[in-house]
Amino acid sequence: MAKYLVIVESPAKAKTINKFLGSNYHVVASNGHVRDLPKSQLGIDVEHDYEPKYITIRGKGDILAMLRKEAKKADKVFLATDPDREGEAISWHLAQALKLDEEHTNRITFNEITKNAIKNAIKHPRKLDMDLVDAQQARRMLDRMVGYRISPLLWSKVKRGLSAGRVQSVALRLICDREREIDAFIPSEYWSLDAVLDVNGEKKPLTAKFYGRKKEKIEIYSQAELDAIKQALDGAEYHIQDIKTGERTRKAPVPFTTSTLQQEASKQLNFSTQKTMRLAQQLYEGVDVKGLGTVGLITYLRTDSIRVSEEADASARSFISENYGENYVAEAPKTAEAGKKIQDAHEAIRPTYLDQIPVKVKESLTRDQYRLYQLIWNRFVASRMREAVYETTNVKIEAAGYIFTVSASRLSFEGFMSVYKPEDEKTENNVLARKISMDSQLNFREFDAKQHFTQPPAHYTEASLVKTLEELGIGRPSTYAPTITTIIARRYVAKENKNLYVTELGEVVNRMMVQSFPSIVDVNFTANLEYLLDKVGEGVVNYKTVIRNFYPDLDEAVKQAEKNLEEVKITDEVSDVVCEECGRLMVIKYGPHGKFLACPGFPECKNTKTYFEKTGVSCPQCGKDIVIKKTKKGRRYYGCMGYPECDFMTWQRPSNHRCPECGKILLHKGNKLVCMDETCGYVTADIRENENQ
Repeated sequence: MAKYLVIVESPAKAKTINKFLGSNYHVVASNGHVRDLPKSQLGIDVEHDYEPKYITIRGKGDILAMLRKEAKKADKVFLATDPDREGEAISWHLAQALKLDEEHTNRITFNEITKNAIKNAIKHPRKLDMDLVDAQQARRMLDRMVGYRISPLLWSKVKRGLSAGRVQSVALRLICDREREIDAFIPSEYWSLDAVLDVNGEKKPLTAKFYGRKKEKIEIYSQAELDAIKQALDGAEYHIQDIKTGERTRKAPVPFTTSTLQQEASKQLNFSTQKTMRLAQQLYEGVDVKGLGTVGLITYLRTDSIRVSEEADASARSFISENYGENYVAEAPKTAEAGKKIQDAHEAIRPTYLDQIPVKVKESLTRDQYRLYQLIWNRFVASRMREAVYETTNVKIEAAGYIFTVSASRLSFEGFMSVYKPEDEKTENNVLARKISMDSQLNFREFDAKQHFTQPPAHYTEASLVKTLEELGIGRPSTYAPTITTIIARRYVAKENKNLYVTELGEVVNRMMVQSFPSIVDVNFTANLEYLLDKVGEGVVNYKTVIRNFYPDLDEAVKQAEKNLEEVKITDEVSDVVCEECGRLMVIKYGPHGKFLACPGFPECKNTKTYFEKTGVSCPQCGKDIVIKKTKKGRRYYGCMGYPECDFMTWQRPSNHRCPECGKILLHKGNKLVCMDETCGYVTADIRENENQ
């Protein structure tokens, strides 16, 4: 009979660990959290110093009964949940539910599920870290307060089951702010000018880019400026003024953190953050590998540290030396820069067994597991390799007082790039294969001039949103994926071709949050709260102090919002559309996907219709009304009511004004009107100035 009980979160993890321990150990899974705040109420006793009220999660009664039975039989109970704040909290809840003696609780943590790591952890149990538990309690309570106090207000205002969240509301605001930047962006014209030159003795011509004068870079903003430069260069002779050869290096990347893994998996593998974390969890907890049985292939996946254990570092260097050569091994291990957010108890995400090269385990993994494992394995090995070295050549060419440049580079030493090629690595197309010297003769062949327009800020993708949240100090490794998943699932944000677009519903929710709860959606306020939670985890700040300072302000803001909302009587807007079933005028209502038309005779008449909001602008192609429409995923656009006969559409709101230069429709861009034909480039003055005159 087993003398020792080991409790983990998941059955997969239990199966992997069970293989490493002898018959004296029995490994069981709690299937995640066993206790939480009740769903039916706030669950925090505001009157008695914000004491949380925990209950057994519905459906976990049988699991808890089994755990209590096993705990009574065991001589010793080891709590082996994940090595982070949430894992510590799960262990504490288990200790409370099983009535374990806290003074003699055996909490064990490990960064990787390997035989050595598990056995070493069993030898060195510790007490529960109540600072980490309190940090997680504070996070849970803050999230509950925001969600349960603000969500009912959104519900009453917009009439359907919406919700607010402490981190998700800030993420939504970031996306809304970016959308406004894009909408207000007015493209500017600029030109590029290349000179195509023949080099004596060479078949392939040389393409040189226009720079400007010797000591001054010149930007070309119009056709007139371009023509003036071309005229000045007419008949000019081209001479090589300077050739510089040199060397540049590209440093090897550091190993993955949660954030960088999510970003690279999105860019290189087109995985969502949620999918990346799900696959990484499987690789961490254990996969059945041919010849080895169930093994954990990567270290713990929720981390913001780039530290690597000395053993793993030495193993990687030895592997590189044997397989690539001594000259590929990096000089010194990379160390993490000191930062307030680094949880240095964790390691970076890396393979647990370096000899399990991706090709070797490919047959045992699903296609997506393999691709993610390969990415992690390659990145870690690359992080211990030398930088890549490029030979560079920069040529300056002079003609009629103007300077043209040619830049080229050649990879002379692959270094880490023999294993891991970064997504942003560009292939050099202008490599100077020819021998070019100061004496080379150049003959002008032609100009290659191109018109360009500046581009608006890019829409957020999951990868760029994660990067921004991390840079701003909002959320932590475990929160990025669920935050993005939530705002997409609630249809506040639509995802199309990797890009994230705010929906009409998202705009409504964000506008209300900014008006009524500015501090909740304030980036700096939220980042400071994350900092305080970290300080709770370090034992510097008491978690109740954070709650005591936060709740009264939230309570006051909610009361003010309730008062203001009562002043705004929300009635259904009556449309001019007649219900074909009962003859009443239909009303405009809000649903989970935005506005729709419904018969006011409900429940006798249940007729509903799609609602198209008119813009008051006539279609330039057929004369019918232009209305606000939505893509299948909820992104707003403007299209003709006559679709499919008329295919007019635009992403920007159309106006009733026409371009005085080309006659096409003018679109709203922030506070200005711009011609819908980008090549025309017509822009009005500030609309507000005209309205005030």
